[in-house]
Amino acid sequence: MHSDQPPRFSLRQLSYLLTAARLGTISAAAAELHVSSSAISDAITALEHQLDAHLCIRKKAHGLVLTAAGRQVAARAQTLLAEANELERELTPVDGELVGPITIGCYPTLAPMILPVLLADFGQQHPRVSLEIVETPQDRLAGKLESGEIDVAFVYETLVPGTPNRARLFAQPAHVILSPDDPFAEAETVRLEDLVDRDMILLDSPPSSQHTLTMFHDRGLDPHVRYRTTSYEVVRTLVARGLGYGVLVQRQKNPASYEGYPLVVKEIEPAVEPVAVEVIWPSGVEVSARVQALIDFALDVDWDRRQNGD
Repeated sequence: MHSDQPPRFSLRQLSYLLTAARLGTISAAAAELHVSSSAISDAITALEHQLDAHLCIRKKAHGLVLTAAGRQVAARAQTLLAEANELERELTPVDGELVGPITIGCYPTLAPMILPVLLADFGQQHPRVSLEIVETPQDRLAGKLESGEIDVAFVYETLVPGTPNRARLFAQPAHVILSPDDPFAEAETVRLEDLVDRDMILLDSPPSSQHTLTMFHDRGLDPHVRYRTTSYEVVRTLVARGLGYGVLVQRQKNPASYEGYPLVVKEIEPAVEPVAVEVIWPSGVEVSARVQALIDFALDVDWDRRQNGD
């Protein structure tokens, strides 16, 4: 039998056996558990049949005594019931307090902005909720959401496969990053037409790569990609070194690259359509109270103010 397949017996049957053994009689166990004596007796008989083992000796005059097999089962049952009760305590709200795990999926470039708010602020409000993080490319997040590996995800609105529930958090347009020595570093804005024949450092991670290339293609342009990288910080570092320009959506308050070299941010002219950031969660299933609380919290955050540093 695989470890993820359920056993043929139940925790309730084990509980009935332990209680009857502790109290010495089925009638005493029935009184303590507020069930009928026949329910206790039938449960123990069914457990013996399912385990193919004689677990106890039942005599009217002497009560109930465990056999050697019964004592072995009882010892393991105590551990199983203790772990089950602990699991129930971990997941059961007390006086309205949310408890239990939430696995959060997040597109990597969004993680530095989204996750600190959730882990610090939401975590402080709900200390008994355990927040786990899964950072993965956006095309893999949807599958993890559908399979139940993650409970909720924070993504760009583009290229979200399937039909998950979704709600918009904020939107921002793409921008161009340049080194201070770039010929367009002093310009107020830049045109994609001015960049198309120059070297681009492409953030090659869906949906960022598709979004960037589509912006050019929609204007009949075919950019020259010099380097591709799946790392947001590598794009910024190579641009700061003067090896090309970059087009990014996520904005940083830090004006320097990972190495400390300065960067210049320029808006695109004419303006490009903003890209929305969304929270998505599985459709067709009822989410837990703690997951719904996280979604509501994210929707209440003033992300625009945080982006502007206010």
